[in-house]
Amino acid sequence: MHWVIDRFEGETAVCEHSDGSFVHFLRKDLPCGAREGSLLRLKSDGTFELDLAGEQARRARLFALQEGLFGGDFSANSEIS
Repeated sequence: MHWVIDRFEGETAVCEHSDGSFVHFLRKDLPCGAREGSLLRLKSDGTFELDLAGEQARRARLFALQEGLFGGDFSANSEIS
């Protein structure tokens, strides 16, 4: 299962599932380095891990969509820090 961190509200992360539903997770239960836009994967032990490869692929698809809609090069901001 995958979720994207939409935003943080205090000690809670509001995350969007691929089906469009939203769920709240405690910030303390997220892996170190989790931020808005991070892609989370649920591991078999019930903890989360960051899916960096999936996040990069997702960002690349979004930048390609932006370029198609608006023109220009949006990839300069595509690095994950």
